[in-house]
Amino acid sequence: MAKTKNQAASVVGRVRPPDIAVRFGSVGRDVPLRLAQVACYLIAAHNRFMRYHGMVIRPPSEANSYILQVSYGCSHNRCTFCGTYMDKPFQVRPIQEVLEDIALAQSRSPDTRCVFLADGNALVLDTESLTRIMEALASGFPRLRRVGIYANARDVLGKTDAELALLRQRKLTIVYLGLESGSDEVLRRVHKGITAAEMVETVQKLKRSEMRASVIALLGLGGTELSAEHAEETGRVVGAMDPEYFSMLTVMLIPGTGLYQQWRQGAFKLPEPEDLLRELRQVISHCDGLSRCVFRTDHASNYLPLAGTLSRDKAELLASIDVALAQGRSALRPEAWRAL
Repeated sequence: MAKTKNQAASVVGRVRPPDIAVRFGSVGRDVPLRLAQVACYLIAAHNRFMRYHGMVIRPPSEANSYILQVSYGCSHNRCTFCGTYMDKPFQVRPIQEVLEDIALAQSRSPDTRCVFLADGNALVLDTESLTRIMEALASGFPRLRRVGIYANARDVLGKTDAELALLRQRKLTIVYLGLESGSDEVLRRVHKGITAAEMVETVQKLKRSEMRASVIALLGLGGTELSAEHAEETGRVVGAMDPEYFSMLTVMLIPGTGLYQQWRQGAFKLPEPEDLLRELRQVISHCDGLSRCVFRTDHASNYLPLAGTLSRDKAELLASIDVALAQGRSALRPEAWRAL
């Protein structure tokens, strides 16, 4: 039986002020900037006995996790759209400091069940160091269920299947990866340093090690010029990956980044909100062959929060986008509520 408009719209989450424990906001807007400052405070308050260097971010799904910095910054740190780690150069944190933090956290929160390893691509650490950290976490937190981590594709591809399996045995169960785009041309332009095919190989490698992959892509990253290619290829690549989780954020132009400079010079044009919804529709439409992939657009940067399982809810998700497009901007998250 066909879904009614009201049933379709029920797939859309209520538009609300964003989960702000993330990172910097939009161009020239002091409201998102204040949210980012509050975000850093909230992370520090939630993990108030820990030592943190610079701004610390985590995925929305790690909101209740103990955040442990094992590295500072990002070892790549050349993506033109990303301003997250402009405040600090990449550095692997001394292992003794990390172990001291674990001991301190254990004395304060011994019932910790979830841990997230920061910063930007903490999986770049060598396997011996990561194993020591994982063993210390298991020893300090007897109720530990899982550990999550940010990684880039080269971190995963640079480790053997045996190394990944060893980390999986020590409860490293979920890896967050920034695909950003399925278009190799878009990836080249934003200096991602990886190809879409390598990203697919990365997720397949994680699957062999029984790790879950949470893949992230960015609406608007191709600009108006490559919007169609970006959307179609992103959907196709996600279908080839078949990750456990897939989420989309929306590009926000951050002063100091290369993409911001391109925008100021007129070399990059960000699609209008309605066109970003059409781009989102194309991505979902081209996500074929998925087994069971949980999909979200609940990040604070997005205009329209959606939630569903792509193999089951694709028609409803597409109908929800159509409802929002028909209703106009009143159905979208206000600009003042958006942030990164």
